[in-house]
Amino acid sequence: MSLTQRNIAIDSENWLKLKREAELRNKNVRALAGEIIIDYLMGEGYAKQSKLKAIIIAAGMSSRLMELTDDKPKCMIEINGKTILQRQIEIFHQCGITDITIVRGYKKEKINYTGVKYVYNVNYRRNNILESLMYAESEMNDEFICSYSDILFDKSVLEKLLKSKEDFSMVVDTDWIKNYENRFQHPIEEAEKIVVEKERVTKIGKNVNANEAYGEFIGLAKFSKKGAEILKREYVQVKKHFGQNSPFHESLTLEKAYLTDMIQELVDKGHNISNVDIKDGWMELDTQEVFKKAEGRY
Repeated sequence: MSLTQRNIAIDSENWLKLKREAELRNKNVRALAGEIIIDYLMGEGYAKQSKLKAIIIAAGMSSRLMELTDDKPKCMIEINGKTILQRQIEIFHQCGITDITIVRGYKKEKINYTGVKYVYNVNYRRNNILESLMYAESEMNDEFICSYSDILFDKSVLEKLLKSKEDFSMVVDTDWIKNYENRFQHPIEEAEKIVVEKERVTKIGKNVNANEAYGEFIGLAKFSKKGAEILKREYVQVKKHFGQNSPFHESLTLEKAYLTDMIQELVDKGHNISNVDIKDGWMELDTQEVFKKAEGRY
């Protein structure tokens, strides 16, 4: 089917929305409008919007990439003309997820995309991933996707995660070890490794022995509405029973805790954590050597 559309009538509000979407997709506005019309006429609809939300954790500072992040957050580094964050937003949009919240912190003014919401981690210099995520607690009133901001993943990875109906779903690369061959700036000990028994996560964290690990958590997870409620409830309990300066699982203090520490807490409380297995299809951009690989891939 072919269709040429040159004169498109659209009200100013929707035209502005279309312009924002076109900027994110790096496309001409009218070309994008034409694609929408074609999809509609073919009966497919366009970017069927999901009620599912996405929360991207982008508050931290990068110690390994200080030369590249001296004036901007790591997620704003470009790979072949597009920032890491822009690429993530595009993948979410392609899967119909448009309700996106970004947790900002370091150099927050550098992250200024339109069409997304922001929360500010005012204590980003002291805390870590778990605390950053919980700054967006008000957005956890339904099911949501949680993503680290320094990863790139293929659309197929997100699509596989979206198929999971479990309350807690973690994307796990089972072919992970090859990613650490000749990778010296980020050794295998730093990987967030996962142990799986009977299709349930039983252990997660950097301290998991590599020989025991089933795979590596890539930094992408989904929480159902019930899972979101449990996460918030258990977090409140953790805050009551652990002081900010008390050890929490693998972290020296609760304030410095990772998301994986909270997942381990959920495991220990008897909650079922599901693994969504992939092989490749993603990259963690945390060292200059990995950035060079990414430029050849994306």
